Amino acid sequence: MPDVHRIKPPALLAGLGVLAQIVYPIVHGHARDVDTVLVVLLIGTACLWHARRCGLLLPVAAISVVGGFAVELLGVHTGFPFGRYRYAGSLGVRLDGVPLVIALAWPMLAWPAALVSRRLVTGITARVLLGGWALATWDLFLDPQMVAAGHWRWRHPTPHLPGVPNVPLTNYAGWLGVALLMSFGLQTALRAHEPNPRGVPIPLYLWTWASSTLALAAFLHLGGAALWGGVAMGCVAVPLALSLRPAHEPVARACAGRPRA
Repeated sequence: MPDVHRIKPPALLAGLGVLAQIVYPIVHGHARDVDTVLVVLLIGTACLWHARRCGLLLPVAAISVVGGFAVELLGVHTGFPFGRYRYAGSLGVRLDGVPLVIALAWPMLAWPAALVSRRLVTGITARVLLGGWALATWDLFLDPQMVAAGHWRWRHPTPHLPGVPNVPLTNYAGWLGVALLMSFGLQTALRAHEPNPRGVPIPLYLWTWASSTLALAAFLHLGGAALWGGVAMGCVAVPLALSLRPAHEPVARACAGRPRA
């Protein structure tokens, strides 16, 4: 058995988050709502802790946590940039109409997407574009699943993707725009710091793609969303998986360095 005392906090938190995700399809009602919040808290915190080990907690939190929550507030009250939507009360305490837990939902994939992009391509422009796509395609899974669970709803859900009712195209366009802006901020921070793109966020990205495709298709009866998300996010996840083969693995250090206060 592995020595739990040697497991780093980001890996432990992410592992617990993955276990909570595995439980999701087999629980229902309030228990599923609680499980959803737990997943976000655990994996979001794991990603921020990893960013802290890289010396980038403040910029990552400012861009993804504060920036993401601010965009949600703007969206709820104005309809820009996603379209008109409203949160239910199922995700816990809300601030001005937005559940507080949503603040941690953004870094739980924005940070992995940024590191994945950094691993796969070079040059700031390519990394910003790929990182934005890597983040935005997550919502092809997320929104259909959360709308089906009743956590939020759209006032005007059409036009929509074939096979994915109840989520308008405006939402995906808004997500892509926000994701590109967030990607620009994160890549700028990464460029200044030059950490190595390894550790917990890389397998988390692959897990999100594979588990979401399987769960939506096999357990949650959201085959259309599974197809769209599986293909779009797979454009990043498949090359990422191939890059992890031993023949393509560069000799490098994880984003650890000395412990930081």
